[in-house]
Amino acid sequence: TPASTPTVSIIIPARNEAGNIPQLSTRIPRLGPKTEVILIEGHSHDHTWEAIQDLICQQQAQPNPQFSWQAQQQTGKGKGDAVRLGFALATGDILMILDADLTVAPEALSQFYTVISQGRGEMINGSRLVYPRTDAAMPWLNTLANKFFAMLFSFLLDQRLKDTLCGTKVLWRDDYDRIAGNRPYFGNFDPFGDFDLLFGAAKLNHHLVEVPVHYQPRSYGRSNINHIREGLILLKMCFYAAQKIKFI
Repeated sequence: TPASTPTVSIIIPARNEAGNIPQLSTRIPRLGPKTEVILIEGHSHDHTWEAIQDLICQQQAQPNPQFSWQAQQQTGKGKGDAVRLGFALATGDILMILDADLTVAPEALSQFYTVISQGRGEMINGSRLVYPRTDAAMPWLNTLANKFFAMLFSFLLDQRLKDTLCGTKVLWRDDYDRIAGNRPYFGNFDPFGDFDLLFGAAKLNHHLVEVPVHYQPRSYGRSNINHIREGLILLKMCFYAAQKIKFI
């Protein structure tokens, strides 16, 4: 049974995001009685790990009992591996994924917390395609691909979704444990870390709820996404999931 005032763990995978890390100290909202922030650094070529260590030292020098901060470096590869590592370290009742590029504002997590803690859905997914966006934030080809995959996932999951590729996802820890237990059913090859969450939630007949977010251009660095290669991986995942969900 969910706690009346649940605690939160925010997982922040970070690769080549050194310029975005310092903002986290002032922009992460307090959620519930305690907010745990877990940064997972993934083989960066810039000073991301050093920036994270500076942030942790800053928080330890001025401790806030309503927050805890920790960080770890990946030994594996990919965002999916980083998310799973962060979830394994997490102690909160609610698990959140926040991308370190800050294209979705950390402040928006307060709305996600409200939606899930009020029981309006078991899996809360950000939607970047509701509010207007600039081409700098999402070029037209990316928008087209996002809409295509939203239609495909809506068909596969039997739930209408506007945006399945948004990295901001929120769920209960207990539900994640059940999803993780079912992961071999869909194949353990999701490099992104959130699509096995969507497929796993659908297998548990969970209600997916979208929260519209304002999608901003990144202010530092470049995208870590190889759109063509990762688009092909997505198609492979969808084909595999279709066999499991729709045709078996």
